Amino acid sequence: MKKSFLFLALFIFIGTSINYAQNLTIPPKRYVDSVKTENTVVRKNAKFPLSDQENTGNWKKSKSGSDEFDKRNLNTTKWYPNNPKWKGRAPTYFHGSNVSLEKNELVIRVNQHGKEKLPDTYTHSTGFIKSKQKFLYGYFEAEIQLMDAPWVSGFWMTNVSKDWWTEIDICENAPGVVYNRHDLNSNIHVFRAPEDKGDVKKHFSRTKKYYFPEELQKDYHVWGLEWTPEHIRFYIDGILFREAENTHWHQPLEINFNCESNKWFGALPDDNRLDGEFHVKYFRVWQKKK
Repeated sequence: MKKSFLFLALFIFIGTSINYAQNLTIPPKRYVDSVKTENTVVRKNAKFPLSDQENTGNWKKSKSGSDEFDKRNLNTTKWYPNNPKWKGRAPTYFHGSNVSLEKNELVIRVNQHGKEKLPDTYTHSTGFIKSKQKFLYGYFEAEIQLMDAPWVSGFWMTNVSKDWWTEIDICENAPGVVYNRHDLNSNIHVFRAPEDKGDVKKHFSRTKKYYFPEELQKDYHVWGLEWTPEHIRFYIDGILFREAENTHWHQPLEINFNCESNKWFGALPDDNRLDGEFHVKYFRVWQKKK
């Protein structure tokens, strides 16, 4: 156990030193815990969430909300093939050419827009899909292989309206940047909320970072979120790694899958690494049985 903590402390120190060297205002690493991968759950069935294979939570799968990505083309009755309201965080633009379905998976790539000129301030492109359905509470799960290139891979929920804007990041990681290989990030945001839902006028977030013993980009992992009126629980490979009290997250939210630039992760485009791919095997939703 002591050796494990010494290694973790050394890793944090090295990672922090590298971060400062980048001069990209990247926050230093502060791991709150490490994930015990020996507790990975072996799937027995696809009917229930990986973390609850015996269905003690009394979950019922939503066929209308779930997608196995096993068709030839994206189901546009369920998904917007791009983000209808956001062009992307410069210098990376969201472009529909980067989204495809291949071999029963959703695949998001980089710079598939060909010779098409991108808007000013954008030099690269990647992909984004957004659910047309909004969800309030439930269990949300996707099996994903993160992009091994310097873009952030995301599986997250949000809903931006005039008076109410919240966000839950189920997966927001950039292991394509070498010093992020073991970083498991978890964040929940409130940008604004109406008077009867918390009366929030200034953005706040609750951010935590966990150490993951394996390189996150090397294999597929199952990301899960259990969201109830009382709590928000985050899972990877069936392992509960974070639980937060649900104080403000009571707004129906949309599902997002995307890749993007983000200087806070050191995830800025590299023309020598344009072959990155973000793969999603499935997206599944469960609601509590009434």
